Formats: sequence, structure tokens, C-alpha cells
Amino acid sequence: MAHYNGPKARINRRLASKQDERLVPIFESAGAVRALERRPFAPGMARAHGRKSVYGQSLAEKQKIKYYYGLSERQLRKLYSIAKRQKGNTGDNLKILCERRLDNVIRRAGLCKTRPQARQGVAHRHFLVNGRPTNVASFSVRPGDVISVASSQKLRELYKLIAADNSTGIDLPWLSVDMENLTITVTSMPMAEDFSLPVEIGLVVEFLAR
Repeated sequence: MAHYNGPKARINRRLASKQDERLVPIFESAGAVRALERRPFAPGMARAHGRKSVYGQSLAEKQKIKYYYGLSERQLRKLYSIAKRQKGNTGDNLKILCERRLDNVIRRAGLCKTRPQARQGVAHRHFLVNGRPTNVASFSVRPGDVISVASSQKLRELYKLIAADNSTGIDLPWLSVDMENLTITVTSMPMAEDFSLPVEIGLVVEFLAR
């Protein structure tokens, strides 16, 4: 699951969430988004009728988070275990832990167009955290951390082109982005409201608590 290479269009059509009368795709690649726009219904010859069981709904919500953030089942359960031990609401804690992932921060800041693209860049050490290269996409950022593109001229030109062509970066209160210098500064911890995926987190927590 952490390196899902299957048909992304099918996942989008099956698990896309509705928000403000629009469908929010799980995968943001151009082909997968176009497929969802052309056929905004679940794949397969037979259409599903009636409501899903509570188990089916909970499973679908859990799968959304796994695909959206590129998590394996083990990684998601590890995050849940951490969230459960922290003070406060477990669901909100889980949301915040997902948002703090390094690959997600890079994507949300607009230096990459998709999370898989950001994860690949991290794996190839294209990014530095506080001046040190890291290849761990699951690295959990903290306030004060500075993420920057490596000093290679080719890499900096590449990410400037991506950033200039990318209209999906979002102005977030917990991130300060300097596109000229290709740096992201984490100014504060994200809030549960900053979670970018419409999901019934209560159902996810119930499923993981079994």
C-alpha cells in the first residue's frame, strides 16, 4: 500500500469524497482525476445498490486515508497507536500525525503536484530538513523545521518549474513557503481542521480499535 502501483483511476472512482458539491479525488495525478470527472461513479459492471454496512463504511474510510497519504496498514496502525496515547481526541490526533508527514508537507506547500511525486523526491534525497538530507517520507515535522530543496542547480530548476506550474499549493497558517528560495518553514503544529481529506474519522478510529 505504501507503494501502490495499481490503477489509480479505479480507486478515485470508488473512494472519492464529496465536499461542497464537488468530488475530492484520492489520487491527484492528471489521468486519475480525468477518469473521475468522466465517470463519477464506482467501477464495475454492476452498480452497488443500498447502503453499505457499518463495517463496509468504516473500511472504505480507512482505505481513503491509506491511499491518500500512501500508508501501509502497518504504518496507519502505528500512527493510530501514537494518536491513542496522546492527549485529546484520538481522531484529531491521527489527522494531525498524517498532516505532519514530510511528503505531505512538501505536497501541501506546492513544491510537488502529488504526494507520490513528493515521496519519490524525498526517497531520492532531493530535500533537506534543517540542512540535512533525508530519504524518510514519513518523517514527522515539528515547529521550527525548515525544508529546502538540495543545492543541485538541476534540482532547483526542476522544482521551480513544478512550483510555477502548480496551482494546487494551499496557503496554510502553519506553513511559511518561500518559492523564490524553495524553502518551507513549519511555523506551528497543524490543526485537525487542516486535514485535507474529507473523511469520517470516527469510523476510522472505530475500525482501528477492533
